[in-house]
Amino acid sequence: MEELLSFGAAVHTCARNEAELRSCLERWRGMGYPLVTGSVCDVSSREQREQLMNEVASLYAGKLNILVNNAGTNIPKPTTEYSEEDVAHIWATNFESAFHLSQLSYPLLKESGRGSIVFVSSVAGVVATPYGTPYSGTKGAMIQLTKNLACEWAKDHIRANCVAPWFTRTPLADPLFDEQTLAKIRSRTPLGRIAEAEEVSSAVAFLCLPAASYITGQTITVDGGVTINGFFFN
Repeated sequence: MEELLSFGAAVHTCARNEAELRSCLERWRGMGYPLVTGSVCDVSSREQREQLMNEVASLYAGKLNILVNNAGTNIPKPTTEYSEEDVAHIWATNFESAFHLSQLSYPLLKESGRGSIVFVSSVAGVVATPYGTPYSGTKGAMIQLTKNLACEWAKDHIRANCVAPWFTRTPLADPLFDEQTLAKIRSRTPLGRIAEAEEVSSAVAFLCLPAASYITGQTITVDGGVTINGFFFN
């Protein structure tokens, strides 16, 4: 978010929690970014996604240069323990929202004359991980969606790319990283640490910029080298 704002982009974001959204908007505006706006939206809801994109179309006169699909959720448990409701919730939040928002954004991106979509997937969509089969399935589907849209919408000057992060340090994730878990992650990650949030968001911002104008259909793994590691241990 802040990377795009720092480049002068007008950014509209969304969140389910109105108080948290308002707090973030006030902080960004206090940092000197007056072009940031936001809506309360649960992207797992089809109706709310449609309302969100109607607001975006109104704000930006029917044009959109960039769409970043960054919503995600997980319910980690053994595969045999997932209920139908669990799977439906993960699918709706992670994949269906990205697919539908891309559909809704298509005419706006096309109208802009040069559009860019960035999906935020996960290393779990590239290799097997023990953190939830439905989650991994949605993230793998997102990578394939990236490839299809990149080819189908190229004629309309719309690029589609994907960023697949490994474990990333955020306020919400930090409580999950006990020392034993961190030691395991570091041992399999060539760079020997987890990512900082800014290292992921910088990759997302790059793919939105003119500097990436000939890059489409690609998945960049921001993972400290874990997906290319064979038998090197720290």
